[in-house]
Amino acid sequence: MSQLPSKAEILQWISDNPTLTSKRDIAKAFGIKGAARIDLKRVLRELEAEGHLEKRKKTYRDPERLPPVTVLQINALTPDGELLARPLEWHGEGVEPVVLVLPRAADPALGEGDRILARVHDVRAEAHHYEARLIRRIGANPRKVLGIFRKSEEGGRIVPIDKGVGKEWLVARDATGGAQDGELVEAEQAGPPGRMGLPRARVLDRLGDPSAPKAVSLIAIHQHGIPDEFPDEVIAEADAMKPAGLKGRTDLRDLPLITIDPSDARDHDDAVHAHADDDPKNPDGHVIWVAIADVAHYVRPGSALDNEAKKRGNSSYFPDRVVPMLPDRLSADLCSLHEGVPRPCIAVRMQIDAAGEKIGHRFVRGLMRSAASLTYAQVQAAMDGAPDDKTEPLLEDVIRPLYAAHAALAKARHRRQPLDLDLPERKVELSDEGKVTSVRFAERLEAHRLIEECMVLANVAAAEALTTRKSPLLFRVHEEPPAEKLDTLREVAETAGLVLAKGQVLHTAHLNALLHAARDTDHAEVINMSTLRAMTQAYYAPQNFGHFGLSLRAYAHFTSPIRRYADLIVHRALISAHGWGKDGLSGPEIEGLDATAQHISDTERRSMVAERDTNDRYLAAFLSERLGEEFTGKISGIARFGVFVKLDETGADGLVPMRALGREYFHFDPERGTLMGADTGRIIALGQRVTVRLAEAAPVSGGLAFDLLDIEGLQVPKGEGTARGKPPRRKIGAARRKSAKLKRKAERKRG
Repeated sequence: MSQLPSKAEILQWISDNPTLTSKRDIAKAFGIKGAARIDLKRVLRELEAEGHLEKRKKTYRDPERLPPVTVLQINALTPDGELLARPLEWHGEGVEPVVLVLPRAADPALGEGDRILARVHDVRAEAHHYEARLIRRIGANPRKVLGIFRKSEEGGRIVPIDKGVGKEWLVARDATGGAQDGELVEAEQAGPPGRMGLPRARVLDRLGDPSAPKAVSLIAIHQHGIPDEFPDEVIAEADAMKPAGLKGRTDLRDLPLITIDPSDARDHDDAVHAHADDDPKNPDGHVIWVAIADVAHYVRPGSALDNEAKKRGNSSYFPDRVVPMLPDRLSADLCSLHEGVPRPCIAVRMQIDAAGEKIGHRFVRGLMRSAASLTYAQVQAAMDGAPDDKTEPLLEDVIRPLYAAHAALAKARHRRQPLDLDLPERKVELSDEGKVTSVRFAERLEAHRLIEECMVLANVAAAEALTTRKSPLLFRVHEEPPAEKLDTLREVAETAGLVLAKGQVLHTAHLNALLHAARDTDHAEVINMSTLRAMTQAYYAPQNFGHFGLSLRAYAHFTSPIRRYADLIVHRALISAHGWGKDGLSGPEIEGLDATAQHISDTERRSMVAERDTNDRYLAAFLSERLGEEFTGKISGIARFGVFVKLDETGADGLVPMRALGREYFHFDPERGTLMGADTGRIIALGQRVTVRLAEAAPVSGGLAFDLLDIEGLQVPKGEGTARGKPPRRKIGAARRKSAKLKRKAERKRG
């Protein structure tokens, strides 16, 4: 190459080849020889003076910061036995940092030259700049096993809990990790697999009693068949990935996009920015940018990574762990939009008017650099007048414009009337040992709603863009509830003295009217739960049947490709539709969209059930230490065999079996969803407030059983014995009259 490359081309080369950044490497890449090397040296010095590059020894580097998850190479062992490492993909400002690796007892031995994937954080030490914890050794993917440890003279054996896995694992005496007989342990393969005899393992973690809290999520993962171990070829593919550069992309690095996530988020796949629209045709309008990690750049159709991601369908989230759809090298590193680190993205620029209606959108494939990684609480505190050191500089130019755009989106949402359910999320908090410390309802801030509305708008734009281009895609479908479920909801509403009109085309506005009428009453939770139960399950499909719950004609998941395979399909469709590259939707993928949609709808439900079962078990373990205590709650369900009660304190659900309902026969009315006492005439219905005593708590199954003490403040009478036969019909009429009398008495007592 005779012509000197431009500054942009040099920066692109350095970005694409972070390990080949010496002047000699750059000259060789562009074919620069002889006297032209003097001109190259001059250009590199100009880039350094302009702040685009930082020279260290004989190499030039992009002045960015070390991401929180990165690849390191062990390069020294100090006389004190400490491991020092260097980052292989350093983009940080100034001198290349020294990283101190802090090994844990269960970590494998590391030596000079080993490459590892590690989680790092900066420190202010004299001898090093960062400290790191091992995630795993690059190129090493030992097989994991979960099982019961059985002690022996030689050390022990591990009996796997997986169904269908009959082979046990041998554990040497020095590899037991102190495990006791009968404990649940997590272990990994020790040494190469042998052809003869049982495989060998070493214990990584003692989980204690198989019914103890720390074991709960692992057992659920295995019971529901959620893949939690990546095959070797998948890890190898992920490890071989390099950061994407600017070539073929729109440069968004100067756009102050920020990520807003929960405080415990490990990956950041969406970033946002907003500003007032300067288009004179859109007075008081806003421009909203939503940038999403470009996972499709790394996960190509038909690759080992793609096959494994499709198999998993989605990430699964538990109180103590995440089973990711993609390996850490991608999910926590290359695809995560870390603060101050260049990352590839697919972004959409959306124009909304003063009323919050989208009037235009444009997609680009870009390279971004997050201006800040913030939490919901941080952002909300800044808007509420308490900014911290990180949010203060961003308040006027970044955060306030986002809230102004959200205020407009809220107007459009109010007109659209999506289903407005009020069902607080239950959050189980654990100690480091895996024991439940508290169960609380997650706080809902305006910052949460801001991000949700921006993501909904971006998903709508993706569906519209692909539909306009007649591109195949996967829609997120939510059909309207069936007639029989609506009839049940009407009966519940009537029991609460509320009305859901009949004989009209159902819209979400009708359901919202019912929900709003129940708000701030004793029936609010029951009406919300009953409305949720009336809904159909959302699913994925290549055909568009609309999204009833969001009150949208077309909707596609686009904003979470790190954790949902459906979003990756939509990203590939956008790549193909816009002609951005050869990594778009392939022919075989298009032909198999129906099967893919069914599969990932199934994996989504599998994860939901496993996550729910895990929470139930954690709650049962938490409450097992409080047997005999009294709790208040509401009746959340009624069946022939008993009554379900949801506790106020934790939101845990448990059963009051029929035998504990006052020692009389109860007549079950399936149409009204009630129970009626044959002797007392007492009516037990949804939403009634009760006091119960915890009688049983089974952490292994997640089951809770209660004794019923009172309903609506009236004690449950105790009889001498339980009626066995069905009461005669004449008793039912008398019982109903008694029930009305009891109801009036309870109302007088509350008044």
